[in-house]
Order: sequence, then C-alpha cells, then structure tokens
Amino acid sequence: MSLKRLKIRGISYSQTQNGAYALVLKEVDGSRQLPIVIGAFEAQSIAIALEKELSPPRPLTHDLFKSFAQRFSITVKQVIIHKLVDGVFYSSLICERDKIEEIIDARTSDAIALAVRFKAPVFTYENILEEAGIQQHIKPDKELEVVELDGEEMIDELINTATEEANDYSKFSLTELKKMLGEAVANENYELAAQIRDEISKR
Repeated sequence: MSLKRLKIRGISYSQTQNGAYALVLKEVDGSRQLPIVIGAFEAQSIAIALEKELSPPRPLTHDLFKSFAQRFSITVKQVIIHKLVDGVFYSSLICERDKIEEIIDARTSDAIALAVRFKAPVFTYENILEEAGIQQHIKPDKELEVVELDGEEMIDELINTATEEANDYSKFSLTELKKMLGEAVANENYELAAQIRDEISKR
C-alpha cells in the first residue's frame, strides 16, 4: 500500500460539541482532506507548537517528551496513520536512536503534536484516505475557514472549553447521513463532517 504525505491545514472549532476540535490534514499532492476529531488539550498543544512566537511558561506533556527523547538521542523520524477502526485512527511513531528504528504505538492526536515538534513528516495509507478522506472542491485561492494559529486568544479558548457529549447520529438513516455529510462539507464544517463520516463507517 502506498503512503500519502499529509500536512496540517488547520484546526477548526467545534460548532456542535464543546471541548472537541477538528484537526484538518490535507493530502500534499492532492485535494483530499482528512478531518480528525481531537480533544482540547491536544488541540492546544498542536497550536502552541505551530505558533513560533508563543511558548508556555512550563513545558507541556509533548514538550517534556521531546526533551526526554533528545536527552537520550532519540528522534521521531515520521508519523504514520496506519489504521481506521470504527471511526478511530491509529498511528505509529517511527523513532530512531543510534541508527536503529523503533515503532511506537500512539494516539493520532499525540503523534501529530510530536511530529510538529520534531518537524517530522506525517503519512497515511491510500486506503485510509479513500475511506475517510473528504474531497474538497474549492478554487485554489480559497482558504479553508479554520482557526488562525497566531495568538493567545485561540490558546485561551482552547484551555477554557469544556467537554460535552457527542451528538447522537444513530437515529438517522444512511441516506440521511450521507446528505448531512455533503452539507457539512459544503459548509466547511469539518468537525461535524468527521463525526457523520465516523457514524457512516460504523454502519
């Protein structure tokens, strides 16, 4: 199976579920987008790592992991999102020490947070993009309406957001869900689209 490289397109606020965010990954050599629902802490950690001029007074968990790894000459070479089961993405950290590679299982949100800190590339398999990717039909110059990762306002919002129960889509038919998915993509509500897509996958 061929690997497809992804890049972070942005993090969108949840419009339906407080405490959840959609991390939007985009295919580097294509137009498919892969929205992944993540928690507020992971969204905060990724946002801080992407924001070059913002640093917390004390190291976050992912910063600690990076410092620990560097102290023992361990490098994260790449992240691979290798499996999707019932709407849950599974990832692996490909690490290297003394030219010996090790594969470590990780939550995708944690893996992305570390990839940003180590400047490591992120990949997934074609079959995962085929199953969970969302085709975005937009003009090249139209920007995705996502959170601007450029200030303390976003970090404060991420920190202060409380968690609520996810919407229940089990009462909708498959036809209704597919229609809702199309509307969510058209409105660029990727967090909602990811939730509906996961429900469709479970069916």
